Amino acid sequence: MDSENGGLLDKPGQPSSRAFDLQGHRGARGLWPENTLTGFERTLDLGVTTLELDCAITRDGVVVVSHDPALNPDHTRDAQGQFLATAGPTIHSLNYVQLAQYDVGRLRQDTDYASWHPLQQAIDGERIPRLVDVFALVERRNDRAVRFNIETKVFPLKPELTLAPEPFAQALLEVVHRAGMDLRTTIQSFDWRTLRVVHRQAPAMATVALTDEQGEDDTVQLGRSVPSPWLGGLNANDFGGSIPRLVKASGASVWSPNYLDIDARRVAEAQQLQLTVIPWTVNEPADMARIIALGVDGMISDRPDLLRTVLVENGRAVPSRIV
Repeated sequence: MDSENGGLLDKPGQPSSRAFDLQGHRGARGLWPENTLTGFERTLDLGVTTLELDCAITRDGVVVVSHDPALNPDHTRDAQGQFLATAGPTIHSLNYVQLAQYDVGRLRQDTDYASWHPLQQAIDGERIPRLVDVFALVERRNDRAVRFNIETKVFPLKPELTLAPEPFAQALLEVVHRAGMDLRTTIQSFDWRTLRVVHRQAPAMATVALTDEQGEDDTVQLGRSVPSPWLGGLNANDFGGSIPRLVKASGASVWSPNYLDIDARRVAEAQQLQLTVIPWTVNEPADMARIIALGVDGMISDRPDLLRTVLVENGRAVPSRIV
């Protein structure tokens, strides 16, 4: 284990007892194939507070770890080793045995994805894992500290891609509960309908309200004449322009905004409302330093290795790693 610990500092010269939540996005997809068992294990070796990951559900009801509702041709090869020509099929249309035939351990090199993550190491033979396999990996390592931030990939404008929010969230909660990971798991979503299910079915489990206010990806839709379909029945216009107040009304205890959407005022307002603020997905050291200076409680990154370095440079503690 290493001893890469600086003093806990909230602001320069001011000690803080708050631990910074260092989250590896999809494991650490800037370094290893996203949402894969080997990727998660190497991320654990690197040292993170939380594994951020995404879930889908197969036709036969298996909760698996995948960001995309349909197989992504940028990193998916068939049983013959050929990259898929187009997206698909949907995970929900395949049973788990069929899904396990696909290799997701290497990027197709002529894609934007590959250009965004030039340091990602190929690990041929990686399959889309079950969520139970991720929990088993952590148990096998006797890791009692790492947490899980699990996103429900449900889409209000494309309901045909997945299970409906209620059975989706219920299936996910059952796996978490059977693994005994309730107290180490947060459930996050852009589609706040699934958060409502979690609040009803597992009221003690913390939830994370994801938001994005950028261009065509805007899920908040502040100022529009009709409420956003992403907000679980809430209307962003009812909160005086305050996204933190909107998030508080959702019942979530954590606000996870696009890092481009926050400033010091918004962070302070959210924390005054007793919300934890963990922006996504911050990959450049300069952006990391700027966001840390806003007083956020954590950060999601494809490059947790870089984030560790920036945290130490800013006098913040980082999780131990295996070397």
